[in-house]
Amino acid sequence: MTNRKKIINDPVYGFISIPNDLIYDLVGHPWFQRLRNIRQLGLSSLVYPGAVHSRFQHCLGAMYLTGQAVQTLRSKGTEISAAEEEAVLAAILLHDIGHGPFSHALEHSLIEDMPHETMSLLIMEELNKAVGGRLTDAIAVFRGEYPRRFFHDLVTGQMDMDRMDYLRRDSFFTGVIEGSVGSDRIIRMLNVSDDRLVVDEKGIYSVEKFLIARRMMYWQVYNHRTVVSAEKLLTSLLVRARQVTAAGGRLFATPALAYFLEPRHNRAEGEERAALVGHFTALDESDVISAAKVWTGCGDRVLEDLCRRFANRDLLAIELQKTPFDQARVSEAGLMAMKVLGLKEDEVKHYVNTGDVYNQTYAPGTPEVRILLKNGTTPDITAVSDLFDKDALSEKVTKYYLCYPKEIIKLQK
Repeated sequence: MTNRKKIINDPVYGFISIPNDLIYDLVGHPWFQRLRNIRQLGLSSLVYPGAVHSRFQHCLGAMYLTGQAVQTLRSKGTEISAAEEEAVLAAILLHDIGHGPFSHALEHSLIEDMPHETMSLLIMEELNKAVGGRLTDAIAVFRGEYPRRFFHDLVTGQMDMDRMDYLRRDSFFTGVIEGSVGSDRIIRMLNVSDDRLVVDEKGIYSVEKFLIARRMMYWQVYNHRTVVSAEKLLTSLLVRARQVTAAGGRLFATPALAYFLEPRHNRAEGEERAALVGHFTALDESDVISAAKVWTGCGDRVLEDLCRRFANRDLLAIELQKTPFDQARVSEAGLMAMKVLGLKEDEVKHYVNTGDVYNQTYAPGTPEVRILLKNGTTPDITAVSDLFDKDALSEKVTKYYLCYPKEIIKLQK
């Protein structure tokens, strides 16, 4: 008989136990094991070499923190059944199962108009069939349709267990100590009021530190200029591969990757849905990396060059500023790229592009982080914090970027 009581040694929290048979089966499923080959921080390892941890590790960590939160809430008088605990643990375990290669880097490139949350839901629904409907409540928690709303707050919110783990884990593996959060303290301060997740008044300073840490991690890690440049190069590489395929070119690709190089519509509808999930759950970073290596000799000059740059970390130069780049500046960069690389006009877009990245420290109403005061009221964190101003905290800070080949810089000197 198989021993289903497993203990996993995690570098962040120590020992993580597999709590029940359903979680054991989900962790062992090939679709979840695939997350071992999906990096949590995508291309951030090009800046922080230690950032090679996986979505697999993150999902286990988030599940562990959720289990700790359930114990805390029970100790404070909130009744949570074994079935409800199983549901919320399964929901958080599977919340990122819809991530593709390099996580957010290719999220909207592999499948247009389908964020990873939507793909996670599609996969969870397929898994639910395989486990005889035992994920029905987990799916309801994930979708925010379970009657007890605080379960959804644990999985998806501004201070959920997903964020609690990724901040602490990403800080650990990148070495960016500003992102470290006191998850133990915050979890012990969790409570339930009016069916929503709240934080006891004593935990307000830990919450403030949490929000600041998240802001720091966005600008120092997630939206780091070099990471943005690398992501644009990878996206351009994939776009070019699709163009070559559409024009009748034959490119090396695994069956899973080949499926996403072909133009398709309504992938999540009807019979196509099963094919979509099947190919997506067979796709990981090894498919993209191996293809890019082979494409360095594919015969298409632009795709070969983009793949060479990606393989050798010869990234695009990038400029950041607080206002959008003038179109004249973008056009100038395009003309110089055409000159220095010998590009055609329709090839410039693979090397010169502009856009924006942003961060919002706190988003009121999605839902709010509420503090449980001794008088029983639960005001928003911005109403009771001495540190934060509501307008400043909720302000969306946007930075605009312009990427172009480094050869242009040499030409200008």
